Amino acid sequence: MKKIRVMITGVAGKMGQELVRAITQQKDMLLVAGCDISQVGKDAGEMCGIDAIGVIIEMDLGVTLREVRPDVVCDFTFGEALRKNLPLYLENRVNMVIGTTGLTPEELKNLEDECKQREIGCLVAPNFAIGAVLMMQFAQKTSQYMERAEIIEFHHPQKKDAPSGTAIKTAEGINEAKDQTYEEKSYELLPGSRGGHLGSVNIHSVRLSGFVASQEVIFGGEGQTLTIRHDSLSRVSFMPGILLAIRKMAKSKQFYYGLDKIMKL
Repeated sequence: MKKIRVMITGVAGKMGQELVRAITQQKDMLLVAGCDISQVGKDAGEMCGIDAIGVIIEMDLGVTLREVRPDVVCDFTFGEALRKNLPLYLENRVNMVIGTTGLTPEELKNLEDECKQREIGCLVAPNFAIGAVLMMQFAQKTSQYMERAEIIEFHHPQKKDAPSGTAIKTAEGINEAKDQTYEEKSYELLPGSRGGHLGSVNIHSVRLSGFVASQEVIFGGEGQTLTIRHDSLSRVSFMPGILLAIRKMAKSKQFYYGLDKIMKL
């Protein structure tokens, strides 16, 4: 059986390390390279607490892509790093699974156009937890029957962007389903106390130690409320979704935004 050759960018980060452990347990995948600006020269397996796997962490992304020629590259870095990495992925015509958030709608559209022009497969997802994807689906369905919705998202303090990509995609789905605007009538004694606004949805971002990734979507209607909540208690929760994405993108030349696009929902 031909194995899927996978490369991880941001391999020394928490998501990258968890993904190393996950990929090495798959019979149909082979980790062939890892890039990062830290832990350079170390074995990727030993770095994340398992046996050595013979994959040495490199810093030069362009050289590594040309030498290794992976089937799929997984990017779990941060917004500014991703913006520098994308031209190299496109230049080397490698299929992508992107979990890094922070791209603007315009940047996502440009990436989609570039991928289609070059016939490169790419999946960009704000959240790879299956439960989070279902939460977004439930929220979109619920919004057709409830008057208003607000989102509270919780992440660890190291997360650089706010609101989260998951919150933005959830709000986009709610706005699409409702197709109506809402005029905010509250007067803020403290500016920002009502959160950020995306269409008819207010989004509130919490950054505290102890959280990995959680989100509440709170709906209000006449005489009732409904709360949909998802919690990722560890980064292991993201692995099934990432592995699903890798398998899909190893044989696809399509562009997808959201894990739901490749799930049978």
